[in-house]
Amino acid sequence: MAQELLTTFEEELGGVALIPGTGGVFIVRARDHVIWSRRDEGRFPDITELKQRVRDVIAPDRPLGHSERKQN
Repeated sequence: MAQELLTTFEEELGGVALIPGTGGVFIVRARDHVIWSRRDEGRFPDITELKQRVRDVIAPDRPLGHSERKQN
């Protein structure tokens, strides 16, 4: 997921930090916002959902192309 975020938002993100934790901790933050918390959501995100949430915080006017198409 980290590589996918860096590839998609190469101009907006300066980097991605992975910090080890225990107990299934998975939190994504950007610009002092918690974008995803496994504890709060009760699950891990799929990459499309995560990219949309990251985009909404760091580049809200940016289209994500095929990632935004609704799946049937």
